[in-house]
Amino acid sequence: MTDFTARRTMMVDTQVRPSDVTKFPIIDAMLKVAREDFVPVARREAAYLGENISLGERRVLLEPRTLAKMLDDLGVENDELVLDIGCGYGYSSAVIAHMAEAVVAVEDDEQMAKEAQETLINADIDNVIVHHGPLAEGAQQHGPYDVVIVQGGVADVPEALLAQLKDGGRIACLFMDGPLGEVRLGYKSERGISWRKSFNAAAPVLDGFTRAKEFQL
Repeated sequence: MTDFTARRTMMVDTQVRPSDVTKFPIIDAMLKVAREDFVPVARREAAYLGENISLGERRVLLEPRTLAKMLDDLGVENDELVLDIGCGYGYSSAVIAHMAEAVVAVEDDEQMAKEAQETLINADIDNVIVHHGPLAEGAQQHGPYDVVIVQGGVADVPEALLAQLKDGGRIACLFMDGPLGEVRLGYKSERGISWRKSFNAAAPVLDGFTRAKEFQL
């Protein structure tokens, strides 16, 4: 029988900690959440590899390093409401749930959304709502949010999503330019969003997050 607990510890010790992620809430959450339960059954053996895991249709579960460093940048507090865009089968939401007061997870694939909610319930995680709908639209009815995180690549971030972030809130996105990308952390103020570069990573661009084509005569 596969010892997933040992693999989870190895993931944290070889992929997360060496990436300068040392905040206890992140380490603790990634040690507690059974990543293998939040991937397709056929991918369970690959759950702890240091790479993105395909969920089909250009969707991935971000590699542990990328998620951990994004959460390290965001500094989620235990009294905050987090919007998790593109939660897939719910792994990222499960991790964040250990740090935040509550999480609203958005998933546009109806089957994945259903399985995510079931898996979260089975894991005794009761502070996550899985919202089925277009990723780019977020979940305005539950906001505004202290933190927004996007689980995939973006070329642009829709204004409708940025509008759901509180003033003083933070957003982390993986901006892709061809095969290369960089995670940026955005801070919202009355003047809008100010972005700073953080680290390099890569993932497929999510539906609704492509750059609008400029009109040309």
